[in-house]
Amino acid sequence: MKFKAGVAGLTAVVMAALAGCGNQAATGSEGTGRVTPASTAPANTVPPSTAPAKENARLPSAELQGRWWTWAASEPEATNPVADTDGRACGRNQPHDVWFLAGTFGGQVERACEVPSGRPIAAPVVNTFGDRQDCAAFMGMAQGTVLLDGKVVEPETYEGDSITVQGVQGNPLTGEEGRVTATGCGLWVQLPPLDSGKHSLKIRGRSGDFSTGVDYALTVAASAA
Repeated sequence: MKFKAGVAGLTAVVMAALAGCGNQAATGSEGTGRVTPASTAPANTVPPSTAPAKENARLPSAELQGRWWTWAASEPEATNPVADTDGRACGRNQPHDVWFLAGTFGGQVERACEVPSGRPIAAPVVNTFGDRQDCAAFMGMAQGTVLLDGKVVEPETYEGDSITVQGVQGNPLTGEEGRVTATGCGLWVQLPPLDSGKHSLKIRGRSGDFSTGVDYALTVAASAA
């Protein structure tokens, strides 16, 4: 399912497989999953961390989800990593301390992506944001699998965290420029930095009648001498 709508009409935005600040809470009548704009501040890029990536570094679930959704909303549809069909948008607006991978708006794609050496990888298997009722319903049906170089990686379950998402005008997630606050939830994987060379990452996710999948052909750069 490809989502296109303004913030005022946002129901549970379903995303998948594979930052923010603000204090305005998500609001809306029961079952609508609407989120309320917190500001109209521009968000052209995801603010990079000034600290280098750390071996086996992990992000707390709320920070991971807020930052990932902001990254995913940092590009209009034509260059958006979630709408990407082959991996050419994989490197857009990546932060300095983690490498985000995107899912799809429904359906399955294959992407080739180059990843810097020493960078941890984080990706949703299947995820959404909305209100707490949306997340409870979504997570009650959420399931997914991840294979890294043919080996099973068990997804982590994030039941629901308060997050702030900042998007640019025309992004296909919120549809508008500015910030929204909501509850984020989903199945996720956080991987330590991979060895240099080629890797296969296969992600499949489902919740209810929504399903998604990405086959990533990852090439990790050689370490600097």
